Amino acid sequence: MKKADDVLTNIDAPAEEATPYACKERRLKVGIIGTGWIADSHIMSYKQMPDVDVVAGADLIPGKADAFFKKHGMEGVRTYPNHLTMLEAEKLDAVSVCTYNMAHAVPTIDALNRGVHVLLEKPMCVTLEEAVAICKAEKKSGKVLSIGFQPRFDANMQMIKKIVDSGELGRVYYIQTGGGRRRGIPTPFGTTFIEKETGGIGALGDIGCYSLDMVLNAIGYPKPLTVSGYTSDFFGKNPATFIGRGHPEYADVFGVDDFAAAFIRLEGGIILDFRIAWAMNINTPGDTIILGTKGGLRIPSTDCWNGTVGGPMTLYHEVAGEQTETIIPIIENKGKAGLFEQKIRSFLDAILYNKPAPVPSSQIIRNQAIIDGINRSAKLGREIEINIPEI
Repeated sequence: MKKADDVLTNIDAPAEEATPYACKERRLKVGIIGTGWIADSHIMSYKQMPDVDVVAGADLIPGKADAFFKKHGMEGVRTYPNHLTMLEAEKLDAVSVCTYNMAHAVPTIDALNRGVHVLLEKPMCVTLEEAVAICKAEKKSGKVLSIGFQPRFDANMQMIKKIVDSGELGRVYYIQTGGGRRRGIPTPFGTTFIEKETGGIGALGDIGCYSLDMVLNAIGYPKPLTVSGYTSDFFGKNPATFIGRGHPEYADVFGVDDFAAAFIRLEGGIILDFRIAWAMNINTPGDTIILGTKGGLRIPSTDCWNGTVGGPMTLYHEVAGEQTETIIPIIENKGKAGLFEQKIRSFLDAILYNKPAPVPSSQIIRNQAIIDGINRSAKLGREIEINIPEI
């Protein structure tokens, strides 16, 4: 078994994290739409940015926004009962959309239509139709729209793309990816994630979008052509799943998937074999593997999508005609800023310095098209074509 530095000399090591820097000439006024648990991560990151003033927040639940900003020690932040009232009353530069899945599209479109830059939490939305509407609003507005995929900033995730781009794998033709949890249906703060009216999609959108992005970004986000999908909800519909949490009644309102699988054909003759779970009777549905004509890459799975890989990766290839394996050591993410903070900073820098969106909608719409296709295929019980309209 070879050492990584012996055989990967044509692969540049990931660049060290750029130190977040503030703009001295301009301060951005930011609003928060939706003040649930994911908004905590947004506000904590924004508080680290010396060129940002969080001036407003909106939430449909009376008193929730006030309690949110009080919890974070922020005084004088104006709060509103809905995003439209906030957008009409405030002169904002940007917003973070931190609402539940089914409410991602409308606030994003409304903000873009009012000339406000948007950082939209993942998943992008629920349906392909919504994603198309978001992208059209973005194009019309000319504003920055970035989607919240913080694993993009992990050095190990970046190394996956570097390995593919280096040519070490040759022509990629098959990918297996997914992951999930033996038991991990997310209900720590109630049923927002699991009800159809709020979540819309389950494991497929919550952690499946991360798994898809990891491999699709590595191979250049080819267009999806067809999908044969499957979804189930055996654990979510079983009261025994929630007895340990003291809420067996959650099974009565469970309306999304807790497991999904699909066989996806991508342009370029690439096959994507996908599976994801919130709950299953096994520790993992398998590692991610990327097979190419010159080599293969194994990426260890994680118990829960935490933004990086599950362990050292292995490159299977030939050296001087001999089959060998190269271990890719885990790369420590250097610098003080965490992945979430880097996500926020990259969005702000795109606004301040006229940079492209760090995680562009032109890529993530293909991610969303696959998710939407899996859902539609599962309902029809057959393979379907994926057609993404021109934006």
